[in-house]
Amino acid sequence: MSIQTISVDFPNDILLALNESENDLKKRIKVTLAIQLYKLQKLTIGKAAQLSGMSRLEFEKELCKNKISISNLNEEDVLSDIEKLK
Repeated sequence: MSIQTISVDFPNDILLALNESENDLKKRIKVTLAIQLYKLQKLTIGKAAQLSGMSRLEFEKELCKNKISISNLNEEDVLSDIEKLK
C-alpha cells in the first residue's frame, strides 16, 4: 500500500490548548476525517477504517460510540433485498 502525506499547518499553541501530543492529534484528525467521509458516503466502511488506522471492528466500535450507523442501507434497500430473496 502506498502512502500519501498531507501536511496541515496549525498555530503553535493548539497542541498546548488541546493538551495533546502531536501523535495524539494526528490520530484524532484521521479518525474524525474517516468518520466524516463515511457519514457523507464518500468512503466505504472498510476504506474509512483504513484511513483511520483502525481495524474494521475497531472502526465500527468507534462509529457506535459516536452513535453513527454502521450500515448505509435505508428501508427501501432492505425491502428491495427481501423481495429479491423471495
